[in-house]
Amino acid sequence: MAAVGLLAGACTTTGNVERNAAGGAALGAIAGAVIGNNVGDGDAGTGAAVGAVIGGAAGAIKGCREDGGCGAVSNRRQYYDEAAGRYYYYDQVSGRYYWEDGRPR
Repeated sequence: MAAVGLLAGACTTTGNVERNAAGGAALGAIAGAVIGNNVGDGDAGTGAAVGAVIGGAAGAIKGCREDGGCGAVSNRRQYYDEAAGRYYYYDQVSGRYYWEDGRPR
């Protein structure tokens, strides 16, 4: 019941999280069933359940990042360093400057 409440509260306006979570769960269940059937006890049901949980979580994180959350930074202002001839940006979360490739400036 707690998981249902958590999932209901995680709804987004774009639906990316939900679609990616459902797709990830489906792919994870299929992969888990195949792996579970061929490895260990040969229990496809347990493999499908584990695969669905892992795939659903991975899909939800992917959808959250597509929406700009979960640590994704898609809307950042870049600055140009004339001496280095490169662009850099300021990360408001960490308070640090980074080159456009993600390395600290």
